[in-house]
Amino acid sequence: MIQHDYKSYFKASKTEQLFGKYLPPNHIDRAEKSLQDFLEIKILGTSVLGKPIKYYKLGTGSIQILAWSQMHGNESTPTKAVFDLIQFFKQADQFKLADFLLKSITFHIIPMLNPDGAESYTRVNANQVDLNRDAQALSQPESRILQSLYKQIRPDFCFNLHDQRTIFSAGENPKPATLSFLTPASDPDRKLTRERIKSMCVIAHINQTLQPFLPGQIGRYSDAFNLNCTGDTFQSMGTPTLLFEAGHFQGDYTREETRFFMFCALLSAVEFIAMNQWEKVEYKEYLEIPENQQLFYDIILRNIPIEDHQFLDIGILYKEILKDNELNLTAYVEKIGDLSGFFGHQVFDLKHLHPNKSAFLKDLLGKPATFNLSKSVKITNGLIFS
Repeated sequence: MIQHDYKSYFKASKTEQLFGKYLPPNHIDRAEKSLQDFLEIKILGTSVLGKPIKYYKLGTGSIQILAWSQMHGNESTPTKAVFDLIQFFKQADQFKLADFLLKSITFHIIPMLNPDGAESYTRVNANQVDLNRDAQALSQPESRILQSLYKQIRPDFCFNLHDQRTIFSAGENPKPATLSFLTPASDPDRKLTRERIKSMCVIAHINQTLQPFLPGQIGRYSDAFNLNCTGDTFQSMGTPTLLFEAGHFQGDYTREETRFFMFCALLSAVEFIAMNQWEKVEYKEYLEIPENQQLFYDIILRNIPIEDHQFLDIGILYKEILKDNELNLTAYVEKIGDLSGFFGHQVFDLKHLHPNKSAFLKDLLGKPATFNLSKSVKITNGLIFS
């Protein structure tokens, strides 16, 4: 494969109208305006609350790729990356790779499948249904719209685009899973079908491409079969399907750093597919990607002294709370005990404090992480102030 300057591509293509994690439909509308002469845009139908669900088509190639984002309304990082990718394609007169891909592939994109969830910043839709568990029941209009488009296109590949929580590590290493991938199973026995092997090869190539940017920070999800999930359903219908998950990068709670890595992942995937050089990658390399583990807290307060010369740790997670169209990170106490086998995105060692009563600490479980540990040390929203 040709080596590319992904940083230059991204710098030239970043959609500046989109920033942060809260992306309601009107933000997408603003970003779309500069693309209206470049894209074919249609409205496929409406959400539970009557919001339009839009479809973009671009490219003229024979390979058909269907991608959808914000199936979960609060998972917006891939949406930003998709717009960045479209802006890259718009510059086909400047970038040979963009011109090649547009002539090789036809892209079918639903940038926001769950606009009601995006507006309220919730995983579920307005009927409180997880659309990624509705692929068989098809009880929701958003699910029916996606499956109808799939049947109309009969794509060669599907890209199922998501965000994942900050809790995931890439294997058992003290590094966050900044990107994670999965080729879903197509049956309970998780057979290695031709379609699965193809999608494994694509993910193996993405991993090769991004390891220099993200050494040790790419993970793989379990392929336990669930036909109610959209990826499993489409894989079982004979389409190589890839799950992309945007995760945490050190200090990046707006997912703007991760946005770049997702852009690289999407671009490297479509180039590999367009090049049609499957013999260049061994599918077993996919299986060597470490499986995700839930080993991270946003903050760990370590070695808090208690009675009898013992110590306790406190694991803290942020909850994203939408207020006045802005997201606020509010810290809550998630776990109290020995967290020696876990990692923190921030870690504070408090063994120098005077002993606290263990009963007091355990009463904090599930509550906001704002409390006094001593006369001189106060925890405010999970962070230490002396």
